Amino acid sequence: MSAVLTFLGAAGTVTGSKTVVEHDRRRVLVDCGLYQGERQWRRLNWEPFRVPAASIEEVVLTHTHLDHCGYLPALVRQGFAGPTWCSRATASLAPIVLRDSAHLLEMEAEYARTSGYSKHDPPLPLYTGADAERAIASLAVTAYDSPTRLRSGGLLTLVRAGHVLGSASALVDVGDTTVLFSGDLGRPSHPLLRPRAAPPAARHVVVESTYGDRTHPLPDLDHHEMAATIRRTVERGGSVLIPAFAVDRTELVLEALGRMLAQGLIPDVPIHLDSPMALKVLEVYRSTAADGELAEDMETTLASLPRWQLALTADESRALNRPRTPSIVVSASGMANGGRVVHHLSSMLPDRRHTVLLTGYQAVGTRGRALADGAHEVKIAGTYVPVRAEIAHDEGFSVHADADELLVWLHELPQDPETVFVTHGEPRSAEALADRIRDELSSAVVVPRLGERVRVT
Repeated sequence: MSAVLTFLGAAGTVTGSKTVVEHDRRRVLVDCGLYQGERQWRRLNWEPFRVPAASIEEVVLTHTHLDHCGYLPALVRQGFAGPTWCSRATASLAPIVLRDSAHLLEMEAEYARTSGYSKHDPPLPLYTGADAERAIASLAVTAYDSPTRLRSGGLLTLVRAGHVLGSASALVDVGDTTVLFSGDLGRPSHPLLRPRAAPPAARHVVVESTYGDRTHPLPDLDHHEMAATIRRTVERGGSVLIPAFAVDRTELVLEALGRMLAQGLIPDVPIHLDSPMALKVLEVYRSTAADGELAEDMETTLASLPRWQLALTADESRALNRPRTPSIVVSASGMANGGRVVHHLSSMLPDRRHTVLLTGYQAVGTRGRALADGAHEVKIAGTYVPVRAEIAHDEGFSVHADADELLVWLHELPQDPETVFVTHGEPRSAEALADRIRDELSSAVVVPRLGERVRVT
């Protein structure tokens, strides 16, 4: 009997990953991501889920970034009560991410209430800390390369994706067919992790296309341009603000800063880590939850991390808004759309001495993308802030496979799949990758529309 795929997220955009696999009236949801970026997409977070949440028997998470797991507490709030399958490391990281997300949502709702700028009375968060705890309680671990029997009747096998710690591609064997979800794929090498595994055979493949229309520049392992930016900023008496995701990106940035210091490429100025969440994530990287995923020289890599000054309290964080002497501030979130980095931006962007150094992909509609595109003003908490600080961008931290590397992964499949569905990309990226796949594989290639249902046999 055939199965049906319903694309409920990451279709037409790069966030909000959600795909329902339905067979014999039983449903499993692969990824449960939050929409981020443009308002047209963020509004979808507030709409009732397109199928009854209680009808979903289980969820599969490919990894712990918000655009893949951040909607889970909202799904629980609407009635989902099954297990959420994921890798061991994802089960250790997801509680950190979901608790932080709930906290930020509650803070935003309270700020909207006290400032009076919301049209809702009272403004409410998308979900609460209690919802996040119920979502965390649903997490169920399945080992890499070990088939797990699903309650909905199929088999699930996770294989290492090499994107961030715990990331996986998910093979769902249901009915008479198999569907492989790439999740977010890593690059051939990663400073902290082992390379991704070869993909297993599948009749149908759902592949991401974040960088589907481009290739990464040749790697600058020593980040010379970043080092030059830091030197230039310090020389004019400014500080460098680095928005960075707490999961994986902060660790990579700190590792790079440590090597720059050791090689004398940057001055020895204070480095502030304004992300207690990132510190918790680092402990997971150092724990037994990471067994089998870390690179062989991980102990040396972790030892190379520079000493930082940790901003634990809100007062310590606010004190970094106007640094008295040149410094480096690493703070979440990576696309500058939420978290402590926002109030740093509000204070530092109007000052020409400072630099905001973006790392990695910036989704359309995010504050980071606006800065990368040369915005003269950005809106923060309802007020426009002038952009006079230098804006720099180092894409050498990207842990997303580019177009060439995505094609390599598809060619590693034991045989061409019958169908390749291209998702998780802006329209231009998805269409560009689809065209290349048509040229190189014998598969039918589809860029699905949001809400589209497709029968797979």
